[in-house]
Amino acid sequence: MGASWVGLLVAIVGVAGTLGAALLTQNRADRTKRMELLASTEQRREERDHAAELLRAEQAEARLREGLERRRACYITLNTAARQYLTAMTSHLHAVRRGEDVDGSLERLEASRLAFRDSYAEAQMIAPDTVLRSCSAAKKQLNTAYGSLRKLGAATATYGEELAALEGRFHAEVWPRLAEMKRSMRADLGVDDA
Repeated sequence: MGASWVGLLVAIVGVAGTLGAALLTQNRADRTKRMELLASTEQRREERDHAAELLRAEQAEARLREGLERRRACYITLNTAARQYLTAMTSHLHAVRRGEDVDGSLERLEASRLAFRDSYAEAQMIAPDTVLRSCSAAKKQLNTAYGSLRKLGAATATYGEELAALEGRFHAEVWPRLAEMKRSMRADLGVDDA
């Protein structure tokens, strides 16, 4: 083999090496680019997942706040209606005992009773069982007091002594139930009594 063949062989190897190096460099650049694209895609997916998780957490928190606000409004209405119902019973009791404006007093009592019934029905759909137990006990006492008042008020001459004792029963039996109902509602709302 002559020098010309060696030169040609060296030239071929040099050109092949140069072309091979260019192809190898391009192949590595393509692989690096693919890896960068995959990493970028993975990062965007993680960011989307994180954003979705944050959105779910914010929505859950908003639902909790909304539920708390709905219970708060319901509790205020129920507490007010229960107290007005009992106050209307006391006022009707005094009207019956004095014999003054009994019909007007009875009308106000019925309106208070209906308002309490409606607010209690709303609470049944919103309040948790722990609160409903105390609300139910208060409702039972209010209804018992109402029944007694209606029965005794229908015949004042016959039940004069019982009518006189009825206001004491309101204070001894009904007000404590309303206070317990209020405490359970405040506890559910996270209101501290300290």
